[in-house]
Amino acid sequence: MPTNQLEPKIFACSQSVELAEKIAKEYGSPLGEVTVTHFSDGEFQPAFEESIRGRRIFIIGSTFPTADNLMEMLLMIDAAKRASARHVTAVMPYFGWARQDRKDKPRVAIGAKLVANLLQAAGATRIMTMDLHADQIQGFFEKPVDHLFASTIFLPYVKSLKLDNLMIASPDMGGSKRAYAYSKYLDCDVVICYKQRKKANVISHMELIGEVTGKHVILVDDMIDTGGTLTKAADLMMEKGALSVRAICTHPILSGTAIERIENSSLVELIVSDTIPLKRESSKIKVVSCAPLFADVMHKVQSNTSISGQFLM
Repeated sequence: MPTNQLEPKIFACSQSVELAEKIAKEYGSPLGEVTVTHFSDGEFQPAFEESIRGRRIFIIGSTFPTADNLMEMLLMIDAAKRASARHVTAVMPYFGWARQDRKDKPRVAIGAKLVANLLQAAGATRIMTMDLHADQIQGFFEKPVDHLFASTIFLPYVKSLKLDNLMIASPDMGGSKRAYAYSKYLDCDVVICYKQRKKANVISHMELIGEVTGKHVILVDDMIDTGGTLTKAADLMMEKGALSVRAICTHPILSGTAIERIENSSLVELIVSDTIPLKRESSKIKVVSCAPLFADVMHKVQSNTSISGQFLM
């Protein structure tokens, strides 16, 4: 078989094995074999246990903290390049460090740009991710970036709820573009929460811009970390007369006591994807898998066909 017709191979970083197995199953290809050797001081070394010479390979791994997850992705990309892979696509369902996309105060790093440089220096020839914290991060790369939208998987679920008097909400001003995109597809109005922070993860003040009386509200955001913003927004909306409040958050970071905060909040349901594995299950958390979306786009990348049909936003 000519080199350019070799089937691609799919590999998983340690932190995303469960998601990678789902993606590989949807793609119709088994996961490739990787071993990771751990040293006593915490250093580790991944190795491909099969030939990848001349092939396109997809390395699947979300880069949520700890930094070991990012480091494993970088080492696997480097190993693939040195093993003569033809194309190396870093499939990062959750692109970590993306909240550091600009200098918002003096003497700080732009972490997202640094990560982009590291991925390219390691040898990635393409990046595939979903719901970046800031769209402009795509411009940090000199390589192609497939930026997928989680709306593709969430909107069918929202429509299946068959909610009357639906209202889409953004938990902050920065997410208004995402909220308007959802509202356009669902043909409903938008409200926005205006918040002020004392420091990271600590909200000092929140106000609601818009009317939610008699509405079933769905908050949309790219991630949920401590859950403070969403739960405060949900409580505020119920106080303002909303019938119910749900939330859609693509990346379930859910650090600290976030799950307990969700369970004790006014939220009826938190809808997330499986870009990051849940620390534990909860009756209030609904997981919608992103595996079919990534598998489909990977097929299209391999066959050099357009992926524009995947964008509902």
